[in-house]
Amino acid sequence: MLQSQYEIIVLICTLVSFIRTGIGGRTSTYIRSEWPSSDMPLHNDVFAVPKGHNAPQQVHITQGDYDGKAVIISWVTPNGVGSSQVLYGTLDQKDGFSAQGTVTNYTFYNYSSGFIHHCLIDGLEYGTKYYYKIGEDKAAREFWFVTPPKIDPDAPYTFGIIGDLGQTYNSFSTLEHYMQSGGQTVLFLGDLSYADRYEHNNIGIRWDSWGRFIERSAAYQPWIWSAGNHEIEYMPHIGEDFPFKSYLHRFHTPYMASNSSNPLWYAVRRASAHIIVLSSYSSFVKYSPQWMWLREELKRVNRSETPWLIVVMHVPLYNSDQVHYMEGEGMRAVFESWFVQSKADFIFAGHVHAYERSYRISNIYYNVSTGDRYPVPDKSAPVYLTVGDGGNQEGLAGRFWDPQPEYSAFREASYGHSTLEIKNRTHAFYHWNRNDDGKKVPTDDVIFHNQYWASNLRRRRLKKNHSKVEGE
Repeated sequence: MLQSQYEIIVLICTLVSFIRTGIGGRTSTYIRSEWPSSDMPLHNDVFAVPKGHNAPQQVHITQGDYDGKAVIISWVTPNGVGSSQVLYGTLDQKDGFSAQGTVTNYTFYNYSSGFIHHCLIDGLEYGTKYYYKIGEDKAAREFWFVTPPKIDPDAPYTFGIIGDLGQTYNSFSTLEHYMQSGGQTVLFLGDLSYADRYEHNNIGIRWDSWGRFIERSAAYQPWIWSAGNHEIEYMPHIGEDFPFKSYLHRFHTPYMASNSSNPLWYAVRRASAHIIVLSSYSSFVKYSPQWMWLREELKRVNRSETPWLIVVMHVPLYNSDQVHYMEGEGMRAVFESWFVQSKADFIFAGHVHAYERSYRISNIYYNVSTGDRYPVPDKSAPVYLTVGDGGNQEGLAGRFWDPQPEYSAFREASYGHSTLEIKNRTHAFYHWNRNDDGKKVPTDDVIFHNQYWASNLRRRRLKKNHSKVEGE
């Protein structure tokens, strides 16, 4: 009975989605009365320094292992090394366990960072709320997080998708709206603080302010990181020629858990999803470390355990905005056939400061000599989603190509964020929410069928197995 009711709900929602999005692509005519694309001043309350001498600040967590039973807790102590210990536990015994972290710092031009702590806590139980405490004496601070459900093909889970956030008033609106969405983990699409748009010492200062800004969310749920061009910070004119220096010191990833050799590309499994993070600004050509790693990681994907295959990167492989147009063509040529063969569900990217969703298309038969030069519909292909509209100070990218390409389903130049609500192994609800002058407005809603389990044969087998269980 419950299965029948669910199927009716899915059918109704599918029809609504069809009516809203139509068959042909659509370019939104919405014109935003835009808030200034300028950073909030450092004295704004969102950047407030926590009370207490050397109190931990810029607290954030990310997944710490391959399967979601560990977290990496990171924070900064500004005035001294302090303690790298984390006390944690459940409600009955909040400080029943302890773990010891590591501490580092760095300089950037004349800026010296605070002391950056990273602590791995592992061996956690699935589906459990944990409390954790960091800092010393009266300056200690307490937070909490909830571990994901165990790896299971029908485990429901909601991901938030945010890219190109920055620290403007629009950024604040995006983050506030996301925190009301019910999202449980953020997939971050690169371009974090936009500190590189400042000069000299202010670069580090704006990394610190951004860390305090996102703490309201990132201290309580994992943010899965990917790096963008604004994290490179290659500035030889001031003696800084080590790419990603600030980013790599401040944000750790569990790359070794997925046999990666570099923290800029890695994979995690969470609930019913297998998430692959790629680096748009590292070598990806044939036989490069990232190419060889991805080839092996795709072999590890088990759609019977994690049916939803999600790829995260910064530069979109498909984009119909004149800004950053075809910058992802090199990676597309190298990896697209693998995504199609693997029946990836979604490719999320940022970089372009607008929103766009594609149809399922591919260009894997690209051949200039034979005239096969254009993307074509492909049921095995993923959907490409650009969500680079978090709110950064560079403003929106509204110069779309006209006419709208056939592969583009919906596009709009507004700030916002997305959520992906995985319901079970066969269906997920996707929403893009526009920041409409400070108000959250659901704008693009779609029901997606899982690429692996959507085939009629597998669905019939699944239904048959459910019938057997119900009849026992």
